[in-house]
Amino acid sequence: MNEQIRAREVRLVGPEGEQVGIVPLERALQLAADVDLDLVEVAPMARPPVCKLMDFGKFKYESALKAREARRNQQQTVIKEMKLRPKIDPHDYETKKGHVVRFLKAGDKVKVTIMFRGREQSRPELGYRLLRRLESEISDLGYVEAAPKQDGRNMIMVLAPHRATKAAAVAATASRGGPRDRATDESAAEAVGEASEVGVAGDTGVTADTSGQ
Repeated sequence: MNEQIRAREVRLVGPEGEQVGIVPLERALQLAADVDLDLVEVAPMARPPVCKLMDFGKFKYESALKAREARRNQQQTVIKEMKLRPKIDPHDYETKKGHVVRFLKAGDKVKVTIMFRGREQSRPELGYRLLRRLESEISDLGYVEAAPKQDGRNMIMVLAPHRATKAAAVAATASRGGPRDRATDESAAEAVGEASEVGVAGDTGVTADTSGQ
């Protein structure tokens, strides 16, 4: 920037983005001083390097504001887990489906696990039908990101929120002034607590272990 530039000549861009052309460095520095702006290298590897006339202090301030706004609107991707049994009680199913709905509305992905025990392992179609039922009943909020797959004694399906659902969650978070505030997390924990315990699932986010009886 300014006197730190070592090139003999530069391709100069004006403060409004207009192309001035290739000029000697001394001329570019004089033009910058005439309009009380800085001469900033924006493409130092070009031949000759490209420099622009700008208020560097204002540029840094505006860049910091944009970065802060981007962080404010950014929402951490969380994967939560909901565990069910293939012969789950209808009331328990509705309760856990309600948790899945809450998670999707919050913009989170949900890993749904059907746990087979004993002779249930010979009836994988029971778990498959249950997952397909859940998929159809939450289709207005999310979609199947990973189709049902047998994994040992379990069958796993991953649900993800629709783009519109995710956008609504991000907008709601931004209106509260920050990413995933404490009230949101406490609300989700309270919802899961109705059925079971809440645990932490490593780097992927919070996992709600809600295995059926």
